[in-house]
Amino acid sequence: MTTLNRLTLKDRDLFKKFLDYSRHELSAYSFENIYIWKGLFTIRWAILRGALCVFFQDKIGCFLYLPPLGRRINKETIQECFQIMDKYNRNKDVSRIENIEEKDLNIYSNLGLTCKEKYPEYLYAREDLAELKGDKFKAKRANCNYFIKHYQFLCQPFVSGDAQACLRLYNRWADERKTSHKDALYQAMLVDAAWPLTQLLHNYRDLNFIGRIVRIGGKVEAFSFGFKINRQAFCISYEVTNLSFKGLAQFIFRQFCRELQDFKYINIMDDSGLENLKRVKLSYRPARLIPAYIATQNA
Repeated sequence: MTTLNRLTLKDRDLFKKFLDYSRHELSAYSFENIYIWKGLFTIRWAILRGALCVFFQDKIGCFLYLPPLGRRINKETIQECFQIMDKYNRNKDVSRIENIEEKDLNIYSNLGLTCKEKYPEYLYAREDLAELKGDKFKAKRANCNYFIKHYQFLCQPFVSGDAQACLRLYNRWADERKTSHKDALYQAMLVDAAWPLTQLLHNYRDLNFIGRIVRIGGKVEAFSFGFKINRQAFCISYEVTNLSFKGLAQFIFRQFCRELQDFKYINIMDDSGLENLKRVKLSYRPARLIPAYIATQNA
């Protein structure tokens, strides 16, 4: 059986080499976004026929988090990936390739795999989010102005010494969200999201995340983190605020986008099919949605 290597921080340069073979738009195509899931999944990788293959495994089973990354992907590479997954999975339906980009969809459909669209990611013009101009952003602009007018605050870069304060804020925020949102999937996501956040905070110095915090009365009451996807797009992957401060969420989001002047676009990931997240993300008027697909073997 093919030997799979456990992911470590030392693998970053190797991953970057393979990720850079092609331009990507989905947030999954970043070493930072792969690495932080170590708390929730066992992550292993192998180079098969010249392609980097990244396997995620949990108690449900094993799947390929990304399509094989290489200059050329052939049928034999895909077959070997499914053979590896099938050895781990009693239920072969669990074996799948996640996060296929639209530009590569034909590769997998032409190989006879069943490809289904998953939840798309939301992409915005950074300038729109930084300026919030016009009637369409009137309410969000008003919330920002309310926050600035009514609170004494400091907006600062995150440093590692802020990690525990951010975790405490996340736990309080998640408890409040669980109380107000009874959807079982959403509540499970709140629990799961704590694991990659913990990895991010504990390994911040070694990962290429950018973080911002807002202090009110000396306490961390908001934080946001993100990472570069490509030369034009930055992904904001975490934003958590103390919900008792009106306008704080809109303020930190706008402020972070204002600081990201090297980027043309902001990606804020998908909505996982949750209506409350979908409403919020649509309210910021995305420039477009980025499709993503899953490939499985035919029965």
